[in-house]
Amino acid sequence: MSSENVIELSDANFKQEVLQADKPVLVDLWAEWCMPCRMIAPIIDELADEYAGKLKVGKLDTDASRETAMQFGISSIPTLLVFKGGTVVKKLVGVQTKKDLKVVLDEVLG
Repeated sequence: MSSENVIELSDANFKQEVLQADKPVLVDLWAEWCMPCRMIAPIIDELADEYAGKLKVGKLDTDASRETAMQFGISSIPTLLVFKGGTVVKKLVGVQTKKDLKVVLDEVLG
């Protein structure tokens, strides 16, 4: 992770950092071996910087945090979940463009 605005999520801190967050949260579910996950990582970092203060951004390694991945029925990665008030309001599977992600995030924040 290169952006200081991206939080490393795990089974241990997911509830506190995401479900109890006071602002919307974008969660990138990924794994080290996943090439599409690596492709989208720089976009996630840019969004974390651009939306700092308005949106929380976190990454959850599905290999290290299987419990949380199973809880949300993650069957393929990358999957991006947008939470608002502790509830998933958007689920995006596969590589997304920055433009498309900004549309989704602006809609959630609007």
